[in-house]
Amino acid sequence: MVMIDKIKFKLISPKMIQKMSAILITTSEVYDADAYPVEGGVMDTRMGVIDPGIRCKTCGGRSGECQGHFGHIDLAKPVYNILYLKPIKTMLTYTCGSCGGLLVDKDKIKDDKTLNKLTVPKTCPVCNEPVEKIKFERPMSFKRGNHVITAEESREQFEKISDEDLKHLNFNGGRPEWMILTILPVPSITTRPSITLTSGERSEDDLTHKLVDIVRINQRLLNNLEIGAPEFILDDLWELLQYHIATYFNNEMTGVPPARHRSGRQLKTLSQRLKSKDGRFRNNLTGKRVNFSARTVISPDPMIGVNDVGIPEKIASELTIPIRGTKDNIDELKACILRGPDAKDGANYVIRPDGLKKKIIDMNKEYIMNEFSEGYILEKHISDGDIVLFNRQPSLHKMSLMAHRVKVLPHKTFRLNLTVCTPYNADFDGDEMNLHVPQTAEARAEAEQLMLVEKNIRSPRFGGPIIGGVQDFISGGYLITREGTVISKELAAQLLFKVGVVVDLKKEIYTGKELMSFILPKGLDVEYQANICKKCGTCKKEKCTHDAYVKVADGEMISGVIDQNAISPFKGRILDKIDLEFGHSEAVVFLERITRLATEYLMYRGFTISVSEEDVPQSVKDDINGFVDEHFVKVYALIDEFNKGKIEVQPGLTPEETLEGLILSELFEIVNKSQNLIAKEAKDNDAQIMAKTGARGSIQNLTFMAGIIGPETVQGHRIFRGYKDRTLPHYKRGDLSAEAHGFVRSCYKQGLSPTEFFFEAMKGREGIMDSSLKTRISGYMQRRLVNALQDILVARDHSARDSSGRIVQFVAGEDGIDPSKSDGGKLINV
Repeated sequence: MVMIDKIKFKLISPKMIQKMSAILITTSEVYDADAYPVEGGVMDTRMGVIDPGIRCKTCGGRSGECQGHFGHIDLAKPVYNILYLKPIKTMLTYTCGSCGGLLVDKDKIKDDKTLNKLTVPKTCPVCNEPVEKIKFERPMSFKRGNHVITAEESREQFEKISDEDLKHLNFNGGRPEWMILTILPVPSITTRPSITLTSGERSEDDLTHKLVDIVRINQRLLNNLEIGAPEFILDDLWELLQYHIATYFNNEMTGVPPARHRSGRQLKTLSQRLKSKDGRFRNNLTGKRVNFSARTVISPDPMIGVNDVGIPEKIASELTIPIRGTKDNIDELKACILRGPDAKDGANYVIRPDGLKKKIIDMNKEYIMNEFSEGYILEKHISDGDIVLFNRQPSLHKMSLMAHRVKVLPHKTFRLNLTVCTPYNADFDGDEMNLHVPQTAEARAEAEQLMLVEKNIRSPRFGGPIIGGVQDFISGGYLITREGTVISKELAAQLLFKVGVVVDLKKEIYTGKELMSFILPKGLDVEYQANICKKCGTCKKEKCTHDAYVKVADGEMISGVIDQNAISPFKGRILDKIDLEFGHSEAVVFLERITRLATEYLMYRGFTISVSEEDVPQSVKDDINGFVDEHFVKVYALIDEFNKGKIEVQPGLTPEETLEGLILSELFEIVNKSQNLIAKEAKDNDAQIMAKTGARGSIQNLTFMAGIIGPETVQGHRIFRGYKDRTLPHYKRGDLSAEAHGFVRSCYKQGLSPTEFFFEAMKGREGIMDSSLKTRISGYMQRRLVNALQDILVARDHSARDSSGRIVQFVAGEDGIDPSKSDGGKLINV
C-alpha cells in the first residue's frame, strides 16, 4: 500500500499539456457529411467516444470503458489566463520589464501583505532602466505608463525572472510564464458529451460551442499572421481570441459581455460548471439525487401517532425494503410474494443469491414463491410499523430530519401529527416533504434509536421540549379543564374511549380536571402559573380567582387549566416534566392522549370565530378616542416647544431625534392603553380564548382589528420619506403632526382612510423586504458556518477537535452538557 505524504498544486506547463494530449486540434469543423466526427476537430474520436458501437482511437475502449483523453490547441499568439490576472499584475509590478530582475529588497519580503506595502523604485536596481507604474485596466489588460502590455511582452518579461527571485516573491507553483497561455488544453469528449434530440439532430455541449469559436478565431489569426496582415487586423483578432478564451474559463466576468447561444441563452462554461447551487460541487458531490425516496404534499392528521407518518398506498407499493429470507421469516415473505406487486403489503422483486434480480408479476408470482428459499432477498413494500426518514427543507437543524413509523393510508398526501410541525417548521398551505427508506437493518436500527421523533422531544439548542400541542389542542385543553366544565358519564366514556384510556367510571358527572387526571401519569407532581395568569400582585396559588395556578399532585389535577404553558413546544411544563421523570415514550403517550382528548371535545362542543367576535363595545371605542385626543394634545405641545427651540435635548441626540423619540412614546402609549382596555372589557368568546391561552393570536391582534392600529413605523422611526418636506400631498409642507407621519386612527374592521392605507402599505413593504433579505443572508451565513465547522467532532475525552486533532474546546460546549439530554441546560439528577 502506498502512503500519500503530500499533494502539491501548481500551474501546468505547456510541455505537460502536450505530453498528456492525444491530438492537436486544427479545424473548427465538427462533423463530416456522414455525421462522423472530423479528424483534428473538437469531437475527434482520439479524445474519447460517447456513441455505442464506436471505439476510441487512442485506447480502443468503447463508450463507458474509455474515460476520455485530452487534446490541445496551439495558439497563434499568447493570451492571458484570466484566472491569474492578480498574480500577473504582481509579477509585472515587482520585476523589471527589461531584465526581469527583482525591483524591491528581497530581505524585506515576508509575505504578500508586506510585498504590497513595499515602494517600487523609479529605476531598476539591476540594469538601471527606468521603471514605470503598472496599471490593471478592466476587464483584462495591463498598462506600463501609457503603453498597453501585450500577453507576448508579459511572457517575455516572465521568462527572464530567475527561480531564486520567484522564491522571494512567494511564487512556488511552477514558472510565471505559464500564466500566459500558448497552448490550450481541450477536455475529453466524455466531459462535454453531445445529446441527440427527438428530431434526430445533435445538440452540442456549451464547452464544445466555445472551443469551436476558439479554434475558428485562432485559425484566422494564424492565417493573417502568415500573410502579413496589417497590425490593426491582428490586434482585433487577438482581442477576439482573448475574449473567447476568457469566456471559456468564466462567462460571468465583470465588464465582459457574456457569450451566448444563437437562441440568446448564456453559455455555461468552466467556472459556471463548478460554482453556485447548480455547480458540480453542491449539486453532484456534496448533494445528490437518491433512490428509495418519495415527495408529496403534507396534510394534518390529529389522530395519527406522534411517531407515525401517513404514507399514501401508491407510494407504499413503489418503495421497498430488502429483507433476507431466514427460517424464521420465510413463510411471511412468501405471503408477500403471493400478494404480488399491486396489493397492500406485497413485493416487487426477488434477488437470488447469485445476484440475479427477478420482477414479480401476477403471472410468475407462484413460481417465484415456490423458488424462494433461505438466502434469497425480497424487496417488499413498506408497511405499517416500518422505519422511514422524514425531512422538510430547508433543513436548518437536526430535527428537520427525523425517523417515523409507517402508517399506510388512502389518498395522496403524507399525513403528519400537528405536534411535530414545530421542529419541521411545517404548515399545511401546500408544503411538501421528503421520505427516505433506509435499506439496511443497521440503518433502520440507528434511525429508530437515534432519530425517532420521541427521542428528539428535547431541543439541542435550549434543552426544553420542541414538540408539543399547538392551536386547537391548546384551545380544547383549556375548554375542557376550565372552571364550570361539566361532562356527563356517557360523554366521558366516549372521550376516554377515543383517547384509548380504559377506566371504570362510577360517577354520573365529571369535571374536566377529573377527566384530565385519567390521562396524567401517576406520580406526577408539578406546579406553575398558566398562560392565562393576569400577573396579580400576590399569587394566591390554588385559591387563584382566575384558576390560573396549575397544581398536579400524584397525577391528579387539583387546580388550573391546560393551556400553552402546559403542553406547547418551548413552554410546555407538564410535557417537560413527564419527559424528564417518566421518559420519552411516556411523554409521547401523554401527548397523543391529551391532543386526541382536546380534539374530540372540540368536535363535541364546537369552536368557531366570526366577524362579530372581533368587536368591542361602543364605550370602549369612545375611551380609545379619548386616549387619542389626550395624547395628541401632548404631541402638539412637543412640536410647539421644538419650533420655539425650547425642547430639552436628550444626551447624544439632536433636537429632531429627541422630538421624534418623545412623539413616538406618546403615540405608543395610546396603543398600550387601548390594548389594556380591550383585554379588560372584551367578552370571553372563542377569539379571546385563543389569544389568552396562547393557542393563536394575541390581544394586540384584537386591538388592531377592533380598536386602533396606531403609529406606523419604518425601520423603527415615523414615516418621513415621500414628497419634498411631506409624506403625502394631502398634508402641508413641514407638518410634524402624528397623522402626517403615519398615525392610523382606524382599526381593520372599521376600514382605513386612503392616507392611512398608504402608510400601512409602506409598513407592509418593509416587512416583505425584511423577510426576503433576512432569509437570504441567514441562509448564506448558515452555509458558511457549516463548511467552516463540519470537521469538528466530540472526541472520546469529551473535547471538541477538528480533523487534524487540534483542540477547539477542552470540553465540548464549555460545560460538557448535551442540552437535548438535560433539563434546560442543567444536569438531571445530579
